Amino acid sequence: MRTVRKDIRYLKSWIEDWNRFCRDALKVRLDSEQQDIISSVQHNPKTAVSSGTARGKDFVAACAAMCFMYLTPRWRDGKLVKNTKIAMTAPTARQVYNIMMPEISRLFRNAGFLPGRLLSGGIRTDYEEWFLTGFKAGDDNTEAWSGFHAVNTMFIVTEASGISEATYNAIEGNLQGNSRFLIVFNPNITTGYAANAMKSGRFSKFRLNSLNAENVVSKKLIIPGQVDYEWVKDKVEAWCVSISENEFDEGQGDFRWEGGLYRPNDLFRVKVLGMFPKVAEDVLIPYEWVEIANRRWMEMEEDGFKPRMSCRLGSDVAGMGRDSSVLCARYGSWVDRFVTHQSSGKADHMHVAGMHIEYLKKKGSMAFIDTIGEGAGVFSRLQELGYNNVYSCKFSEGAGGNSDITGQYSFVNMRAYCYWALRDWLNPKNGFGPALPPDDRLTEELTDIHWKFQSSGSIIIEKKDDIKSRIGRSPDMADALANTFYPVYEQQVSDDEILENIL
Repeated sequence: MRTVRKDIRYLKSWIEDWNRFCRDALKVRLDSEQQDIISSVQHNPKTAVSSGTARGKDFVAACAAMCFMYLTPRWRDGKLVKNTKIAMTAPTARQVYNIMMPEISRLFRNAGFLPGRLLSGGIRTDYEEWFLTGFKAGDDNTEAWSGFHAVNTMFIVTEASGISEATYNAIEGNLQGNSRFLIVFNPNITTGYAANAMKSGRFSKFRLNSLNAENVVSKKLIIPGQVDYEWVKDKVEAWCVSISENEFDEGQGDFRWEGGLYRPNDLFRVKVLGMFPKVAEDVLIPYEWVEIANRRWMEMEEDGFKPRMSCRLGSDVAGMGRDSSVLCARYGSWVDRFVTHQSSGKADHMHVAGMHIEYLKKKGSMAFIDTIGEGAGVFSRLQELGYNNVYSCKFSEGAGGNSDITGQYSFVNMRAYCYWALRDWLNPKNGFGPALPPDDRLTEELTDIHWKFQSSGSIIIEKKDDIKSRIGRSPDMADALANTFYPVYEQQVSDDEILENIL
C-alpha cells in the first residue's frame, strides 16, 4: 500500500510538472530553453519552435510527445475514460522513421517501465484508443487525419516548413478538446504556415539559437548529441564576416561572440541562429527589428520605466464591420500598450472621443486621428470640446516635401511617408532605440506590409486591401502607430515640444 501511495504521489507531481517527468521518468537532461518548450506544450494549445541545426528540436518534440502520451489519459474502475492519441509527421518517410521514431524509442527504453509496445511506427497499448503513431505527411493522405478524434489529441510536425497548407488544414480541423499542436523547423523560408506561426498570436513561439547551447557556452560536451563548440566555431569562421563596432547592426542578425563582432550570411542565420533568411527587398519592416524593439520594451518595463516626454497619440477609429478602435501612445522612442475599444460594429464617437481626452489634457501632447471614415466624427467632437492639439491625419493626402531620414526618398502620399518614418524609427542602425510592447497582432501587421518604387521614383505602400487579404483583417494597430509619425512640427507646437516629440 505504501508503494502504491508513493507511485500515486509521483504521478501527480509529473502531471503537475512535465519537466519533472522528463527528468525522473524519461531520464533526460533538457537545457533551460528546451524546458521552456516543454512547459509551453503543457499549458498552451499551440507551440512553434524555430531552431538552428542540431539544437535538439526533434528531441524536445519527442519528450513533449511522451509527456502527453503518459500524463493525459484517465481511467475509472480500470476503464479508459479519457483517451489519448498522438500523431507525429514530417514531409518524408525518412524523417519520420529515421529521425522522429528513434527519439521516441530511446525515451521509451530509457524509462523502462512505461506501458505499451514499441513498434517501428510508434507506441501501441492494450487500449485501442490510446496510442502514438508516426507517418509521412502528404496532400494525397489528408484523410489519415480524420481518425484523430479523442479527449486528448496531439499533433507534432517536424521540418514544418516543408508541409503543405492542405495538411495543416486537415490537422487544424482536429484541434478540439484537450488538443496540442507542436511544430518544429529550421527557418529556411520566410513564407508559409510555419513562418506565419512565428508571427501569429495563436502560437507560443521559441527560437533555439545554437550560440546559447550548453555544449557551446561551456566548450565541453554536457548534453550528448547536441551542437558542440567546435562546430559553431567553424561556422563562425566560414559563414560570418568580422565587423567593427560602428558597423554592428543587430537588425541584420549581427552578434557578439568571444570578444568579436560578426555579421552572418543566410546559412548561418538559419542553421546556427535559428533565424529566417533576410526578408525580401520589398518587405517594409523585418521581423528582427520588431523583435529587438520588443526585447528593449520588456527590459525597460522590468526596470520600472515611466515616460516623461509628451505623447504623440495615433488613433484608428473603428467603423461599421470592424470590431475595435485602436489608440497608440508614443512617448519619444517608447510606446505604451495599445488601447482598444470594442465597437460592436457601430459608430461610438462619443466614447472614443472621451478615450482621447486623458492624453490631450497633458502638456505638449498631440493626437493624430485618421479622419477618412469614422474618425472624422471623433475629430470634430474633440474640436468642439476645444482641443486644439488634435490633428486630422489623412493617408491619402500628398506627402509634400517630406523625405526619409537620409533625404533621398520621396513619397506618393502621406501613408507612404508615415509608414516609412516608422520604418526609419524601427531600423536599429538609425539609433532611435525604439521600444514596442510585445503584441502578436501588431507584429503580424508590421511584418506583412510591402512597398515599391513608382515609375516617378517615389515610394508607395501596397493597398490596405492586399494586406487584409493575407492576414484576414485590417492593419489597425500598425496604422495607429504610423499615425504617430504624422509630420506636425514648427507651425503647430512650441520649440520645446518639438524637441520632446522628435523622432
